[in-house]
Amino acid sequence: MEEEKRKIVLEKKSNDIIYSKSIKAGKRIYYLDVKKSRNDDLFLAITESKKRVFGADENVQVTFEKHKIFLYKEDFKKFMEGMQEVIDFVVAEQGEAEPRSHYDELSDEETDSIVDTNEDTVEVEEKKGFFDKFKF
Repeated sequence: MEEEKRKIVLEKKSNDIIYSKSIKAGKRIYYLDVKKSRNDDLFLAITESKKRVFGADENVQVTFEKHKIFLYKEDFKKFMEGMQEVIDFVVAEQGEAEPRSHYDELSDEETDSIVDTNEDTVEVEEKKGFFDKFKF
C-alpha cells in the first residue's frame, strides 16, 4: 500500500512539467515551465534561479536563490499587454539594451554549472517575492 502511494507521488512529480524552456543570462537562468493544475488546466510557472557565491578558496559556498511567479491562462493576454507596455517605456526612455560583456565571457559549460535543473532539490535558499503572498 505504502509503495503504491510512493509510485503515484513519483509519477505525479515526473509529470509535473508539461513543457519547459530555459533562458541563460549570466549568473541567472529563467525557466518558463508549463504545468498542469489539479483540475487539468495548464499554467505558466516562471522561475528565476540566481547563483550566489560566498567566501573564497576552500570556504566557498554556492547557493541558488529562486523566485517564482505563477501565471494562469486567463491572465496571459493582460500580462503580455502590460509587459509590452513596460518594455516599450524602458526602450523609449533608455533605448535598446546593450548586451553585457559578462554574459559573453561565460561559456556554455559555465552557465550550465550555474544550475542544470529546475527541481527544488538544488535550492538552498528561496526568497519571498511579491506574488508569494497570494494563494495560487
